[in-house]
Amino acid sequence: MSLSFFGWKACREKRRRLKPGQAPRGGRSYTMYHGTHKNNAKAIITTGFHQSQGGTLGPGVYCSRDIKKASSYPALCGPADRVVLELRVRVGKVKRIDGQGLQLQTSWHQHGYDTAWMPASGGRFEEDCVWDPKRLSVVGVVHCSDPAVRSQLEGLIQQHSR
Repeated sequence: MSLSFFGWKACREKRRRLKPGQAPRGGRSYTMYHGTHKNNAKAIITTGFHQSQGGTLGPGVYCSRDIKKASSYPALCGPADRVVLELRVRVGKVKRIDGQGLQLQTSWHQHGYDTAWMPASGGRFEEDCVWDPKRLSVVGVVHCSDPAVRSQLEGLIQQHSR
């Protein structure tokens, strides 16, 4: 007896999580985290990210696959004011910035890269810098100590994911 299939098969794409030290592969999407002040989280969810003007890896949107790194930002506010957002990041073409890539530490985008990745070393957490803010989507709230703010942010994420 043979079976015939009529209709659509539903598939759910798995979110890819990288292991510590594992290089992101170009063209893929990964789960990463972004730490921000609770007052900024709403704007990020509703209007999207904006490039920072500078930082270790130059202009771009900074995120990390290490939740500890994201949880320590912003550095100049108390833990109760911090929110950690879970992101889906389409990394595109990735430049590894380490001992061999330091000459492109802040100019990687001018050489055709979409994301700069600095692996953890010397007690520093790994971090990524994504040039185009449209490559990042907020998919969840990992940490927010204020239940009312957390509920509001999760509601906004649901509205904007439709």
